[in-house]
Amino acid sequence: MTEQKLHRLWQHIELSENWLECDTSIIDDLSPSWFKRREILQSNSKEYQEFIIELKREHAIETGIVERMYDLDKGITETLIKKGFVELYISHNDTNITVSKLFSHLSDHLDAVDFVFDVVKENRDLTVSFIKELHALVTRNQEYAEGRDQFGNRTKIVLRKGTFKIHDNNPTREDGTKVLYCPPEHVQSEMENLVSFYNDAEDRTVHPLICATWFHHAFTTIHPFQDGNGRVVRLLASLILIKHRLFPFTVLREEARAKYIDALEKADVNEFQPLVDCFAEVQKRCIEKALNLKEVSSSSFDEVVDIFSDKIENWQKKTVVHRESHLIEARNSVFDFCFKQLKSISNQLKSKLNGNANITVQQCSFVKEEGQDSYYEQIVKYAHKHNYYFNRNYPKGWMTFRIKLAENRIYQLCITMHHYGYDDTTLVIGAFLEFLIPHESQIQTGDALPLEIKPHVISLAGDVTAKEKNIIAFVEKAVTLTMAQIASEL
Repeated sequence: MTEQKLHRLWQHIELSENWLECDTSIIDDLSPSWFKRREILQSNSKEYQEFIIELKREHAIETGIVERMYDLDKGITETLIKKGFVELYISHNDTNITVSKLFSHLSDHLDAVDFVFDVVKENRDLTVSFIKELHALVTRNQEYAEGRDQFGNRTKIVLRKGTFKIHDNNPTREDGTKVLYCPPEHVQSEMENLVSFYNDAEDRTVHPLICATWFHHAFTTIHPFQDGNGRVVRLLASLILIKHRLFPFTVLREEARAKYIDALEKADVNEFQPLVDCFAEVQKRCIEKALNLKEVSSSSFDEVVDIFSDKIENWQKKTVVHRESHLIEARNSVFDFCFKQLKSISNQLKSKLNGNANITVQQCSFVKEEGQDSYYEQIVKYAHKHNYYFNRNYPKGWMTFRIKLAENRIYQLCITMHHYGYDDTTLVIGAFLEFLIPHESQIQTGDALPLEIKPHVISLAGDVTAKEKNIIAFVEKAVTLTMAQIASEL
């Protein structure tokens, strides 16, 4: 008889230096603009209030789908997020469980998210007793958990709510490996250690993204409850992030296996960066949506007049020379980072292509007046495709990377820098690829070509030079995808 392989996932809790060395620039490049904009939206914006409500509903729905408690049609999911949890919106074929059972789970999850927000608002400490209280709430309408009898057969066991496990809950992977979480007799002490390490990290001002990610992973290695661990730990990670002016950690169904589970498994073998990146990408997604929200959305004349008056007064104050000069300097630095990298790539390619292609790089910086209307239509289309507001009231710049293979085969990558959303410190770097058509003495734009690269959104506030690394990476990726697209057509 073959001996079963064992993988001891749980180790005594600690916050190692490897965690502290993880790169958080995905979020750091953008967060200064968000923290500034957040204060404004919290004061006036009804759109922002509704956005937070929708984020809560999204978390409540998706957390159960990720845990395979139920399935729910994607279209109906969008309806419930926008309009609220109303049973009349659901038909029998939209879910794989009864509608009443689905809504009991959704109600528990939503109440738990609300509870987390309230705890942050009340500045309540994170304690072991609070974690148990949260588990009882999120599993309020769940009667059973999956378990195994003494013969190894799957069975249902009564779920202990708000109480740590008294039996092992060690799953067996598809390859037959048995994963060993923390034994029941050590759970209480390990959870106390986890909370203690978390409080120490807060005192040391460890980056909240690292703090939330580490806490999430450490909790999963303990697996303190018989069931509901995933739902609870995503809420606890959300609490840490919300406390630091960020958003709930919501894993969407389409990214659960491809990113989230894979990143967790890598963290199990001390490769922590992918999980930090996973957390950062969720926050970046939320911040980018929030930066597109309008501050003024009231239909009341008196209310709008008051806001309008305050806005004009604040706008006049913002136009002081020092602030404007900082924004100009920051924009120009971003432009220089992009152009320097594009020129460097151009020189590298010229030396490798042996004259088989003509490569030229052109630019139109923020400070130039001529050519500023160029690519306006393409930028509008690009912003629409990626679902953000292109703020045309602020300066924009662009540069092109043209590859000419023959008189009738010319490709052009355009990298554009323009303002994103309603905040003047938020800049987006975008890229689109075009096929150019010679026409008499001029070259005209032809068809747009596929270039699957998301816009890179950054904040002009703070130290812009710290964002150079990711800006350069974006430009390099855009050129790489351009060459791949051209190569596939040859």
